[in-house]
Amino acid sequence: MNESHDDTLEALLRRQFDGPVADNGFSERVMQHLPSRRPRRTAWPLWLGVMLGAVTCGLCLANVPLLHIGWRDWLAGDLSTSAIGMLLAMVAMSLLALGWSLAESEDR
Repeated sequence: MNESHDDTLEALLRRQFDGPVADNGFSERVMQHLPSRRPRRTAWPLWLGVMLGAVTCGLCLANVPLLHIGWRDWLAGDLSTSAIGMLLAMVAMSLLALGWSLAESEDR
């Protein structure tokens, strides 16, 4: 549906809304019978996976000449194509990690 239909339906619903329906305490009784939240599991498997992934990534990139040239040029203050490519890859990976962590975060 488009917004014009949504607005029309919302206006009709609001016009005929008499207020909340009395449930005689039903909602409160249901909430009392629900189990409490489960405790959070330990986070060590996650951190172990992150560390193993970082070490594996580092080992795979250790012999890539583009990385070595980019580091050397960046430390020398020369913004070569290799250095810019390396910095863009670092920014992209950081933004990917940020987006992933925001997507996985829980509202508490």
